[in-house]
Amino acid sequence: MVILNGMTSASGALRYWERRQEVTANNLANVSTNGFKAERSFGSLLDGTPVVGTHIDRRVGNIRQTGDSMDIALGNDGFLVVNTPQGERFSRGGHLEVDADGYLADSGEHQLLGRSGPIKVGNAKVTLDAQGNVTVDGNKVDQLRVESAPAGATLAHEGGNLLVPDSVRTLVPIDQRDIRQGAVEESNVDSLGGLVDMISVQRAYAAVEKSITLLDHVRETASSLLGKPAA
Repeated sequence: MVILNGMTSASGALRYWERRQEVTANNLANVSTNGFKAERSFGSLLDGTPVVGTHIDRRVGNIRQTGDSMDIALGNDGFLVVNTPQGERFSRGGHLEVDADGYLADSGEHQLLGRSGPIKVGNAKVTLDAQGNVTVDGNKVDQLRVESAPAGATLAHEGGNLLVPDSVRTLVPIDQRDIRQGAVEESNVDSLGGLVDMISVQRAYAAVEKSITLLDHVRETASSLLGKPAA
């Protein structure tokens, strides 16, 4: 059983607001990152101490047409799969490139994965349709893996617009895919709301710091009075 007092409660509150600030700051830092999904925070009590829980906001951001054939966006819930040194990761697309070995990759040089693995396209013209079929010079070479995770699944940010997938993941059916070539999905971060949240968090943090200063002063005063001989 945790025994609470003013100082332990205040220190727990400081950790709570620090975590809220980290989440909000990361959202604001990625307001211009294509395909970025905002992280939402919520509070709960654990043994009387406030703790922060988070979840990824999977709502689709604004789809912006670019006309660049190497840009790709997903118009509904779902993720492309890319290969990274840390393992497979989810991506919402963005600007694609062809890496030094001729494979289709994201802007971070992570190879996109198709049903048969990495997709080799060379220097030829690449065409993608709504179902994720990859055509090179008129010949289909593969089909993008498009996966999803159930509602409430645990997803975590990693390196900008990449997400660590949940252990439960499924292929999105062909007829439910909406892949758009020549477009990018903008971040779904609400910049104005994030700024308001940041101000609120900073004010709350300052209030807790002030309470710790007052508690420390009270303790110091009490110790001084207890140390004096009775009149």
